[in-house]
Amino acid sequence: MAARQKSMSSSLMGTLAASCLLVMALWVQREAAVPIVSHCSLDRANFQQPYITNRTFALAQEASLADNNTDVRLIGTKLFQGVNMTERCYMLKQVLNFILEEMLLPQSNRFKPYMQEVVPFLARLNKKLGQCHIECDNQNIQRNVQNLKDTVKKLGESGEIKVIGELNLLFMALKNECTRPGQSSEMDN
Repeated sequence: MAARQKSMSSSLMGTLAASCLLVMALWVQREAAVPIVSHCSLDRANFQQPYITNRTFALAQEASLADNNTDVRLIGTKLFQGVNMTERCYMLKQVLNFILEEMLLPQSNRFKPYMQEVVPFLARLNKKLGQCHIECDNQNIQRNVQNLKDTVKKLGESGEIKVIGELNLLFMALKNECTRPGQSSEMDN
């Protein structure tokens, strides 16, 4: 009788261990399929400041007057092609970082006084998105961001002007993709 109980106990433990392993394997597989996006949000209040909103749009408008290439759109639907909704803020973080480092900071002496006010605002947003990352395959994101960079570099100075002329589009994309409706202003402080 004791041997039979021991045999059943071992069999039960083996079944339980196998079940636990199966559940863990399914959980890991499910997690691998779902992109993990963390810290990819901004406080909606960042985009509800009339002064900086007006300055951003005025800067974009002034630069767009100098933009003679009306055939190319940098910040638009093509940028988001193949990118999941939950990954768009992360992609915009990559775009914002490129625009700040490669376009705006070197051009900071142009389009005064707007540039001196808008660049620090965008730099603060970029810093707030500093911890934003995804843990999944981001080939579409990297390809789209690289296409934007290549287009800007191919256009040369015209591309730099175009980037500045589309800051209003970047502002709206960040607002739409990186904030959630009903988000409180204390979330991002």
